Amino acid sequence: MSSPEPLVTPPPVHLPVAFRVNGKRYQIEVDTRTTLLDALRENLQLTGSKKGCDHGQCGACTVLVNGRRLNACLTLAVMHQDADITTIEGLGTPDNLHPMQAAFIEHDGYQCGYCTPGQICSSVGMVQEIKDGIPSHVTLDLVSLPEMTAEEIRERMSGNICRCGAYANILAAIEDAAGELKP
Repeated sequence: MSSPEPLVTPPPVHLPVAFRVNGKRYQIEVDTRTTLLDALRENLQLTGSKKGCDHGQCGACTVLVNGRRLNACLTLAVMHQDADITTIEGLGTPDNLHPMQAAFIEHDGYQCGYCTPGQICSSVGMVQEIKDGIPSHVTLDLVSLPEMTAEEIRERMSGNICRCGAYANILAAIEDAAGELKP
């Protein structure tokens, strides 16, 4: 009886992918198994988005892809050909903060700061979802536009964990910034 042939692992496949990140066009070549988070951090040196759990459970890696929030650790970079990606670095500058960034500072919506980039990107996307009329699990009226209530915000932000427990301040920051971001 002959012994079985050893399994041979094929070499990784690398493909080019092009997308806009924070308004700048990039074309990179990545292993097809590379997550968007790893491409942003390792290929583009945009380290604002954090790798908290690498399983989509904490939200520290949240970025905006074509205006919608997305856990960058759960999606492959090659899936975002020609996408418009916004990270925390693209929301504002130190001299011209995005209203959500300014509100987080004003309301002390952070403690250690590790989750803050994901919290802010998620908040910006969440406010846009409400403006666009996208209901959540707690939206009571599916005909009218959702309201920016504390319950609605808490539900929509439930995918973003703050291990320091700054939730009350995060809620206050979002409520404050949402008023400035209304159309």
